[in-house]
Amino acid sequence: MRTVYSHSLTDQIVGYGGGVTSPTPPPVTARSWAALGILTLAVLLLAIDGTVLALAVPALTADLNPTATQLLWIGDIYSFALAGLLVTMGNLADRIGRKRLLLIGSAGFGLSSLLAAFATTPDLLILARAILGISGATIMPSTLAIVRNLFTDPAMRTRAIAVWAAGATAGAAVGPIVGGALLEHFPWGSVFLINVPIMLLVLVGGILLLPESKNPTGGPIDLLSALLSFVAIVSIVYAIKHVFANGLDGIVPVAVLLGLLAGWGFLRRQRRLTQPLIDVSLFRSPAFSGAVLANTVSIFAFVGLLFFFSQYLQLVRGLGPLQAGLVELSATIASMVVIALAGFMLGRLGRGRAISAGLALGAIGLGVLALAEGMTGLAGIIIGFAIVGFGAGLAMTLTTDAVVSAAPRERAGAASSIAETAYELGAALGIAVLGSVQLALYRWNLPAIDDATSAANLHESLATGMTQLDTADPAVLAAIEQAQHAFTVGMQWTSVIAALLLAIAAVIAWIAIPSQGERAPAVEH
Repeated sequence: MRTVYSHSLTDQIVGYGGGVTSPTPPPVTARSWAALGILTLAVLLLAIDGTVLALAVPALTADLNPTATQLLWIGDIYSFALAGLLVTMGNLADRIGRKRLLLIGSAGFGLSSLLAAFATTPDLLILARAILGISGATIMPSTLAIVRNLFTDPAMRTRAIAVWAAGATAGAAVGPIVGGALLEHFPWGSVFLINVPIMLLVLVGGILLLPESKNPTGGPIDLLSALLSFVAIVSIVYAIKHVFANGLDGIVPVAVLLGLLAGWGFLRRQRRLTQPLIDVSLFRSPAFSGAVLANTVSIFAFVGLLFFFSQYLQLVRGLGPLQAGLVELSATIASMVVIALAGFMLGRLGRGRAISAGLALGAIGLGVLALAEGMTGLAGIIIGFAIVGFGAGLAMTLTTDAVVSAAPRERAGAASSIAETAYELGAALGIAVLGSVQLALYRWNLPAIDDATSAANLHESLATGMTQLDTADPAVLAAIEQAQHAFTVGMQWTSVIAALLLAIAAVIAWIAIPSQGERAPAVEH
């Protein structure tokens, strides 16, 4: 691909094509690990911000009185801006400096958090959430790109990316805990105010600890490519969210067609540019494409599971938001165990088989959850969550490492944006698709209810029924119990569907991603 890199693409995928221009990688010091802590803190906060708002919706609705459309935009604009701009911001980081862009994004994230916390109208909150998404898009590719440049030794890089991945997965799981704890004592704006001191810490730590790096030969960003990538991603994500929220209407095919046309134009343009936003030739390798697919599917199942399982724990098991978050904490703890074991499993199994094993474990964990949902007690749920957390964490760590390792160091930001776009799309699809499948299965299993008001509210959703109906009425209470059973059955089948998807991804990873000839180098202590 470049004269300074003699390794083949497959060698790069398995971790040895990092593009180090010197035969001796720079030593990893305590300062390197401290810098990794700052980067992980930033991505942890971004992941928390993606899930924490859901718990605050009732309180902010009572305060700001948004319309249904405004409420949708409050929830969606963050993910639209974040996912749509990741590719562009990853390339911008390569050109102007990853540290510089991360610090700019951190400052923007802190200021827009203040704006969101004290928003007095729905429109102002929508604006603040949009700026939060833009700021997040400047932070995420820079974090992973700096990790890629700090840790050039393959074994060290795998361990560092495991720490980074644990921050991303833990943030999604910790969001409900943080939100539940804050909302029990403070107004809804507190879920945004918590960002400010953390971002100040990231700013100070980033200035003191992070090294600057960029592509010394980078040219200007192709603005048409940036626009096409944004339109393609946002249109597809919008279509998916819209069809599951409002049904299949005329807007959906228009959005899908617009997204496909923009995506086609983007890919065509990338093949002609000397410095494309995405090196599409990488996707010709089944190993690279398999790694991206496995990354997307593992996040699809993990984040989608968290979204509707939090509802199950509260609506069916009767737990509060904080208690539900604590039950899900086993997944976070298990994903942190990956930090210690990822290098070992990589060395013993090779990359493809290790990724396949992680996906298979995730599938087994979802099967355990499907069984535990129909039982009393929480032990089975906690065990199932732990298995899912470990499996998804292992798959995400090694697939992210594979994607980032496939590109040379000066293009680390662009490669990081591919991994993170896969993460964001996986999360958006997981919530939209699995959440909607669960809702459809819930309604399918909902028995006929004599009282028209109860039937209408419970058909809308279990949450609507439990908040709008008089639970002191014995007839209503009986209807709610029937609905809870239907919700549980829907959850069980949705967990099985997600498990099957992970199992299919495990087979693809086993076949497509190379495993032979890889042994993790000795880790220096």
